Amino acid sequence: MLDFDELRELAADVRVFVDVAEDKAEALRAVIAAYDVVLAIFPSGDGMGLHVIKGKEILDRIANSRAHAMYSHTAIAVPDLEHAEVLKHLTAPVEQRIAA
Repeated sequence: MLDFDELRELAADVRVFVDVAEDKAEALRAVIAAYDVVLAIFPSGDGMGLHVIKGKEILDRIANSRAHAMYSHTAIAVPDLEHAEVLKHLTAPVEQRIAA
């Protein structure tokens, strides 16, 4: 089970990592490549919204089997759902971007 406070802390760590990087786009790509599951978090009317940028298959497998699995995860703070969807598209493998 993911904890919203943990996700906020992870997103803050990612923000610092990207902010200090010379090439911010490359730093963001490196973060996304390094983890099995990457969630975008953003403010929403209900408090915090979540959007899976990477690892949907892993989360679906866990949800359907009700089993626990080991996977690495992080979060990236974005201003809204639209930015989360764009980030997911831009960081998808080339084959998936072409098909879209």
